[in-house]
Amino acid sequence: MKPIRLFSGFLTVGFWTLSSRILGFAREIMIAAYLGAGPVSDAFYVAFSLPNMFRRFFAEGALNMSFVPIFAKKLEADENPQRFAREAMGGLLLILIGLTVIASVAMPWLVLAMASGFAADERLAIATDFGRIAFPYIIFISMAALLSGVLNAAGRFAAAAAAPVVLNIIFVAGMSLADRYGWPVGETLAWSVPLAGIAQLAVVWIAAYYAGFRIHPVWPALSPDMRRLARVAAPAMLAGGVVQVNLLVGRQVASWYQDGAISVLSYADRLYQLPLGVVGIAIGIVLLPDLARRLRAGDELGGQRSFSRAAEFALAMTVPCAVALIAISTPIVSVLYQRGAFGSEATAATAMAVAIYGAGLPAFVLQKVLQPLFYARENTRAPFNYAVVAMIVNAVLAVGLAPFFGFYAAALATTLASWAMVAQLWFGSRQLGEAARFDRRFTGRLPRIILAALVMGLAVWGMANWMEQALVTPHLRYLALAGLVGFGIAVYFIAGAVLGAFRISDFKTALKRG
Repeated sequence: MKPIRLFSGFLTVGFWTLSSRILGFAREIMIAAYLGAGPVSDAFYVAFSLPNMFRRFFAEGALNMSFVPIFAKKLEADENPQRFAREAMGGLLLILIGLTVIASVAMPWLVLAMASGFAADERLAIATDFGRIAFPYIIFISMAALLSGVLNAAGRFAAAAAAPVVLNIIFVAGMSLADRYGWPVGETLAWSVPLAGIAQLAVVWIAAYYAGFRIHPVWPALSPDMRRLARVAAPAMLAGGVVQVNLLVGRQVASWYQDGAISVLSYADRLYQLPLGVVGIAIGIVLLPDLARRLRAGDELGGQRSFSRAAEFALAMTVPCAVALIAISTPIVSVLYQRGAFGSEATAATAMAVAIYGAGLPAFVLQKVLQPLFYARENTRAPFNYAVVAMIVNAVLAVGLAPFFGFYAAALATTLASWAMVAQLWFGSRQLGEAARFDRRFTGRLPRIILAALVMGLAVWGMANWMEQALVTPHLRYLALAGLVGFGIAVYFIAGAVLGAFRISDFKTALKRG
């Protein structure tokens, strides 16, 4: 995959992810308006986090980081990749059905493992009910993730990237129907979760079918391929579990503070996840199969170009986003969330969390760039070891800083642990050959990208102060925020072009090829 083709893949995935995240904002805005930051919203977010936690454990850990490189190499060599995919799906399905049955029985204890502060109030019962309804989502979304991996390995990114849009459409539709017919909003959201999983699975299965892949679960045999997958997947699953422990520690810390602390962190998480999803996830999805194919062919120089362009694209897009999330977090949160049950106190708390997460945004994205260097070589053990260290850093900081910073300690620990993970990945990748080294173009452009982002940050901070009244005026505030964001984008791209951080032609060419 040529660098320009690589960019077009980033843009395809990024476009659909952006569409999903915009709808996700609509979803969060509606949840904030209907439920605010209170016990029902806290209970729903914990219940929804349970299948998502295991999804990242199995789908994004075992599948994306181990199944995709092996499948991509089999596809490249025409070594019966479909049989391998069918056996992998069968094995995964058996594990997930068993997990769902166990989770349904153990749901109260799972909720307490996520948020022990719920034990003393009504949130435990609500979250338990919601969790039992929502948990089967893990089955459908993991099957969808495997099929997405098949499509991504074949260079078909659109359907897999578009599938999450369906989830947010169903959530928004569910809340609209609940409002119209008087259904309980929290319970409606819980039922929307497994329904969305079925719809997402249908989207990618149809896309795979029309792409020529006839993937369905079969009883897995203990073949050399499956033993190899298990050997590579185990550390990846453990690494995914370590990441989830980090999130669990944050929720545990937040659960002991006032009602709404978990919701505040969830609303803040949604904001920084927008650029992370659009850029970071796109990078990870497109870069991993490309590196796997290049390394199989012995193309170290081509791997270096792909790696460097991915890092350059990622940082050119996310460093200014990080600066903006720090500089104008309050106007962003106020305009997007403050309405209905979501008041000014919730706005102030969420804005602080957004700024803290924003400082870690480049680290979150750099992990998506650096990890494929290991996974493309089927090396999942080193990232697992690094993730364990990051987990310890996160837990120590989250608990240790809580007496000083309250539930904000959870966000601060997440950010600092992410930078610790990046440092380990960077130093560890020095042993992975020429493909793991940034080229001269990247090292020359990086300082200029940072400088252009700082110029933009100063400009939007000053403009936000000048527009302060417009940003709090009903109806006008939406236009004012859009104007502020547009102003920041213009300043950044002008400053970046003048400073040589990038060339506008880079983006034009990628768009034409996409």
